[in-house]
Formats: sequence, structure tokens, C-alpha cells
Amino acid sequence: MRLTHLHWGLALSSTVPVSCWIPSRSSNYGSSGFRYFNESLYRSRRLYGSNSNESAGADSEILESLAKRLSNQKFQNVVVLMGAGASVSAGIPDFRSPGTGLYDRLQHYQLPYPEAIFDLDYYRDQPKPFVELCQEIWPGKEGGPRPTLAHAFCKVLEDQGMLRRIYTQNIDGLESLAGIDTDKLVECHGHFRTSSCIKCRSTMSIDDCRREMVEKMEVPICKQCGSYVKPDIVFFGEELPARFQELVSSDTDSADLLLVMGTSLMVMPVAAIPSWVSHDCPRLLLNRERVGHFLRIQSRDVFFEGDCDDGVREICKLAGWESLLGDQFQDCR
Repeated sequence: MRLTHLHWGLALSSTVPVSCWIPSRSSNYGSSGFRYFNESLYRSRRLYGSNSNESAGADSEILESLAKRLSNQKFQNVVVLMGAGASVSAGIPDFRSPGTGLYDRLQHYQLPYPEAIFDLDYYRDQPKPFVELCQEIWPGKEGGPRPTLAHAFCKVLEDQGMLRRIYTQNIDGLESLAGIDTDKLVECHGHFRTSSCIKCRSTMSIDDCRREMVEKMEVPICKQCGSYVKPDIVFFGEELPARFQELVSSDTDSADLLLVMGTSLMVMPVAAIPSWVSHDCPRLLLNRERVGHFLRIQSRDVFFEGDCDDGVREICKLAGWESLLGDQFQDCR
């Protein structure tokens, strides 16, 4: 099933009703949608197991085979799905890791639920928490995060002529800092390069928006309608960028390898990408645990349990690309 009108919403797989992909727009900022999702995730993990090691040996052998095919230029349309875990070693917290994840660190804001800080309705009512968060997450600050080995590996894939597209759920801009061509990127959840009004969509200079949010710690106000302005990152309740809808169908149809890195696969519709590639397309997950469509073990799937950087380091070791990865990583620093 393809989505033609895409919003940030929640689901685990295509078995979750479409009505639950978009959180309720009620006064409690969609908590019922999140509650349904959490219950669905719990049931699925009980059914399939959240982190089985039974196939570890087989995974190791298949990983070596995939690495050899990479080194022999057998893949020409690699699609990468990248989540927050790919940026953790850059000092950027992921979202859901207990104790260290961004959502746990947001508790002092006394949010009704952690994801509310990226909820459009909540921003309309209570913009200050997001403004404060921007002090920490605004990309490009001097001395700020730099690309990781995972980003360097994606640049190696591009340089080898194998990368079709990266679908990144991140808003940290590290893919661009790694030198990856913007034509190869789909920033599913937006970016900090532009900003606009949440009501009339009038644009504001990103420099002005940054000055208000980061330097003055104020809420930017639209000069046209008086509503709030924010960077053009995608909040719950907003449509994904048109670029996602324009490219995802052809990219998933053409993919000959899907690489999923550092994501909980908990946010739809991006989480459905692994189910949209063809049945003969290998799917490789580099993650700390099995997630989403990888909970159900399939013969085409390979799971590397661990951090993304460790995963790409192992792939490059098996492919004979260690020097390529190392050189590219140094270029990114």
C-alpha cells in the first residue's frame, strides 16, 4: 500500500489501521494515538521477539556475502534509511534510548508526553519548550557535531556510484556536512535551512529565525499574520516534504539493497519503507535491536546488532574498503 497524502503519524506495520497513523488532534495532543501504538508494539514484540540471536551465525555469513557484492560493484541502487542512531557518536542523542535519549532528557519541560515538543498543536499553545530545545539541536554551530562513520560510509557508497538515495529521519544536517549531494538526499522530517509561519506559511529568513530562537531565546513572530514561525522541520500534524512523495515509489521499486541504520522504525510513513522494497531486495539492519518489519525474521534480512559505526566498520572490513572509509571519515572532520 502506497501513501499519497503523507503525514507524520504512527504505526508499526501495515496491519495497524490507517486511522491510527495520524495521532488524534484532540486537546490532549494525540495521546490516544500514541497509546494505541505502544500497545501494538508491545503485542508485536511478544509475538516476534525484540532481539533474537538465533540467526547470528547466518547473519554473519550473509553480511560477508553482501559486503563482497558491494566490493564487486554488484549493487547499483542502494537505498539508505537513516535514523537518529547514526548520529549518536557525533554527540547527538537519539530519541528513545532509556536515560540518554532526547525524550528522557526533555522531562524537565513537563510535557504531556515526550513527543509533544514536536507536535504542531502543542507548539501553537506552548512554543517555549521547542525554542529552548533549539539551543541544543540547531545544526552548524561552531564546535558542533560532525559526521560519523555511518555518514562517511554513505559518502563512500555515493563515490562508488552505488547510492540511489538516502531517506534520513534526522534534522541534524550531518549528511550534507559529509559532502553527500543534496540530489541523493530526502530529508523526510525537514531541515533548519529555511523557516516559515505555521499558519500562513510566509517565509522568514533563517538567519532571523535563528537570531530569535538561539540568540534571543524568543519565539519568532510572522510579520504577515502574527502567528509563530519555526524552522521547516516536520512536526507531528504536518505533511512530509513533497520530495518524499515524489521519489519514494520509484526509489523503493528500483532498490537492489536497502540499508537501515539506527532507527526505531516507529514513525510512519517512513517506517514503512522496508515493506515497500521488492521481495527480492536484501534488507540490512544496523541497529541495537530488531525493530519494525525486522521483528519478523525473513530470509532476505540481515541484522547487525550494535552501533551504526561498528556496523559500517565491519562491512568495510569485509569489503576491503577500510582505507576508503577512513579517508572519507577524515575528510568529513
